[in-house]
Amino acid sequence: MSAGATWGVIATIKAPDAAILRFAAHHLALGTHRLYLYLDADAPEAEARLAAHPKVRVVRTDDAWWAKRKGRPEKHQSRQFVNARHALNRRAECDWLAHIDVDEFLWPEGDIGARLSALPADCLTARVRPIEALADPAGGPPVHFKAAPADRAARQAAAERIYGPWAAHLPGGFLSHVQGKLFVRPGHGLKLKIHNAFAGETENPGLRELSDVRLCHLHAPSWEAFRAHYRYRLAQGSYRVELRPQARGALNLHTLFRRIEAEEGEAGLRALFEAVAVAHPPLLARLEAEGLLHRCDLGLEAARRRHFPD
Repeated sequence: MSAGATWGVIATIKAPDAAILRFAAHHLALGTHRLYLYLDADAPEAEARLAAHPKVRVVRTDDAWWAKRKGRPEKHQSRQFVNARHALNRRAECDWLAHIDVDEFLWPEGDIGARLSALPADCLTARVRPIEALADPAGGPPVHFKAAPADRAARQAAAERIYGPWAAHLPGGFLSHVQGKLFVRPGHGLKLKIHNAFAGETENPGLRELSDVRLCHLHAPSWEAFRAHYRYRLAQGSYRVELRPQARGALNLHTLFRRIEAEEGEAGLRALFEAVAVAHPPLLARLEAEGLLHRCDLGLEAARRRHFPD
C-alpha cells in the first residue's frame, strides 16, 4: 500500500476482457487502494476475476442497474457521470479518487499517495496532465509519449514548431484531450465531470497540479486502433461534431477529419496520423528539443500476468 494518502480509481469501461485486466493490473501495481470499475458491456471473464480481488469493486451496469437510475443514458459521457456519482457517494474507502478511462494509465515519478498527502487541506481537486502515446513504427507497444504545455499560448507556439500546419487545428498536436483528468477528495459533495469537478458553481475547488504524476493516454496506439475507433469517436466520442475547436478560426476535429476524408479519403487520414502520432525519428527529435518527449514502458501485459495470471 502507498505511504500517505490512500487513493483509488473510478472508470466506466467498455473494452475486451484482456484490456480491462491490464488497466486494473497497472493501477494495482502502482499501489491503488480501490478500483471502482463499472462495466458498460458484458465482460464475464474480467468481471469474475476482478470481483475476486479484495481491492476491486466491480459493477455490471446492466438493465437492472439502469432501471434503478431512471434508465440508461444514451451518451456514454452521461453514463460516466452517473457511475462517478455512485462511486463518490459510497462510504469513503479512499482519501482521493481519480476518474479516468480504460485507455489512460497513471504514471508517477514517485509515490502517488505521498504526493497527494502533501496537498493542503483546502485542495479538493488535483489535476493530472496527459501525455499521448506515439505509435511504434515497428508495430510494438508504444513507449514514446508526447506532452503539451499547460499554458495555451506556449502550447500553441510549441505545436507550430513541432507539427507545422496541423498545429492550427490539433490542440498541442494531440488527437485527444489536453486538459487531463482529476483526483478529487470524496465526501465533499463534488459533482464530477470528464475533465472538471464542481462544488455548486465553484469549478475545481482548491485546484493544484500534480506535476510529477502524468496520465499516459493510449488514445491511438496504432493506426489500426485509430481506424477501429474512428467512426464511433466521430459520431459519439472525442471527435463528435458539437465539440468546440481549440481556437477561433480553427476547425474542430470532426470537421477536420471529415474534410480530409472528403478530399483525400483514408489515405489522407493515414498521412495525418503518420505526421503527428507515430514515433518517427524526426518527430521524436522535435519533441525532445522542446522538452516534450517522454519514454514510458508501461509493461501492461507483464502487470496483467502478475496480478491476474493465466
